[in-house]
Amino acid sequence: MADRDGKKKIRSVDPAAQQMAEHSAEKGYSLAWDRYEAVQPQCEFGTLGLCCKNCLLGPCRIDPFGEGAECGVCGATVDVIAARNLARHAAVGTAAHSDHGRDVVHTLRLAGRGEAEGYEVKNEKKLLKLAEEFGLKTDGKDPALLAQEVAEVASADFGRQEGRLRFVGRAPKPLQKKWEDAGVTPSGVDAEVVRALHATHMGVDSDPKHILKTAIKTSLADGWGGSMYATDLSDVLFGAPEPVRATANLGVIRPEAVNIIVHGHEPTLSEMIVAAAQSPDMKKKAEEAGAEDIQIAGICCTANEILMRHGIPIAGNFLQQELAVATGAVDAMVVDVQCVFPNISQYASCMSTRFISTSPKAHFEGLEHVQFDESRGLATAKDIVGRAIEAFGERGDSETVVPKENEQLVAGYTVESIFSTLGGRYRPLFRPLNKAIMDGRIRGVAGVVGCNTVKMTHDEGHLKMVRELIRNDVLVVQTGCSAIACGKAGLMKPEAAEVYAGEGLREVCRAVGIAPVLHVGSCVDNTRILLACVEMVKEGGLGDDISDLPVAGAAPEWMSEKAIAIALYVAASGIYTCLGDSFPIMGAPKVREYLLEGMEEDFGGKLAFERDPVRGAALMIEHINAKRDALGLDDMKHDPVAPVELDKVGEKVNA
Repeated sequence: MADRDGKKKIRSVDPAAQQMAEHSAEKGYSLAWDRYEAVQPQCEFGTLGLCCKNCLLGPCRIDPFGEGAECGVCGATVDVIAARNLARHAAVGTAAHSDHGRDVVHTLRLAGRGEAEGYEVKNEKKLLKLAEEFGLKTDGKDPALLAQEVAEVASADFGRQEGRLRFVGRAPKPLQKKWEDAGVTPSGVDAEVVRALHATHMGVDSDPKHILKTAIKTSLADGWGGSMYATDLSDVLFGAPEPVRATANLGVIRPEAVNIIVHGHEPTLSEMIVAAAQSPDMKKKAEEAGAEDIQIAGICCTANEILMRHGIPIAGNFLQQELAVATGAVDAMVVDVQCVFPNISQYASCMSTRFISTSPKAHFEGLEHVQFDESRGLATAKDIVGRAIEAFGERGDSETVVPKENEQLVAGYTVESIFSTLGGRYRPLFRPLNKAIMDGRIRGVAGVVGCNTVKMTHDEGHLKMVRELIRNDVLVVQTGCSAIACGKAGLMKPEAAEVYAGEGLREVCRAVGIAPVLHVGSCVDNTRILLACVEMVKEGGLGDDISDLPVAGAAPEWMSEKAIAIALYVAASGIYTCLGDSFPIMGAPKVREYLLEGMEEDFGGKLAFERDPVRGAALMIEHINAKRDALGLDDMKHDPVAPVELDKVGEKVNA
């Protein structure tokens, strides 16, 4: 596999991904990288945010160099066009994550009624805590009934038309006032999505800053609404994650086993697939087919959901979905929603792999469809597992190529487990973290999250940024595909601190037995990071608001509309947020200025765009240092450790 100059194409820093990319090229399989090259050159007007097709007066495009039209046919300027486009992206991203939350709420309600086969409340402690927060009476109440009541309260927040979302009250008081003053306090999830789409219809809102605040308000409905419900109620329904050891990368696929890859985002499906695969009747059926076992592995955020609750191994992140199938050892790829390539069905004609879609919201041409219904969740899951076992029997002498890479990691941290890890079983509190920051052993905390993109070398942005942060004593917490990238690279095991962490962070990791990079869940679980910041504020000593904390956020390889919503709600919560690629707004000066500077005046947080991940880390560290100075904290006492080469990760950690 070579480019036009005959040089070898390096598409990933992950050797397993690179091996399978080369194998796929030899087989003639089309990968996302190939399709990216096929659509070059991409539209620069779209990249800059200067094209509009919101009505049939257009499509219109504005030349950024001032040649031709100065506005669209309707009179929309570059700033109006870019702001409207961004608001629509944020609305779709909010809808995607919040619909995930809505499905979890629906399943909890059915489970409480006894109408959801295989589901039950596994975390009564968190159920009670939520019920008390919602003002419900809990004394002597049956957990099943309480689950229904909690689900009804949560469901009402999705359809709320006025007032404010309940979880807004979790934010520090100064932040709540900032939202009120800026007019961005969200009322209901669905209402904010609809209002954003209405505002961007032709001839409605034409004030760029007001449109941007609409986008922010909609995104806050995701971060402090839909996604927060998804996280909390998943913990109620499926159990709160606890730190667990597991493995990650394509090497978890076992040719001698029935291999089922679950890919997507909704744990209601994957939880049942895991239960079905572990049932005695399915295991017996697999043995009768000649398989040693049934191996479940995940791709994308479904992977994170079942990793942190069951220790199920991860096959890979977003750009590895096709590479997993290309091994020839996957008997079924089971998908639900979000981040699934429509092109995945290309393999159906040349492999025995069953490609099965399950969501009523997402059908894929060329894939089998088995409608997943929570009322008979386990039975549906057994049907799917049975199809995978049949496919194993049809493999015959087909070639399998499975990379050997298979790295250990520790996953499953939550706000609650961070409490107990740092403070001990009997004194769970955030004081040790705050004190380590105040004493200068830890510089600050960074949340590094998000997707992969073909516009950068796969995983390189995540690894370079995270390694730069931890060597400068910044504790890193991660979700989504970014977490998977670092897990595969050996950064999520305690031993990694000895190689990559600065002296102060290394001391803390040694003392409590943690890695310098903590896995806190799937992409909806960015809300865990928000709530951890809330707890740091509550603990005291680091200011009165999230914007006072020496913390920063980043998404070095983002690519989806969900990431736009996340970045907006994180920055609007007071956190400096650095993105690898810019939003499609760079041709709109007023929009650009507000997001990169003006937001900070309103909320205490703002966005930054930086493609170089090491430079991005430097910007985050500079921000963290400024926050330390504002708090009057002493300078850091430790010099950073020397950088380590990417290809030495496993060798050095294991040495």
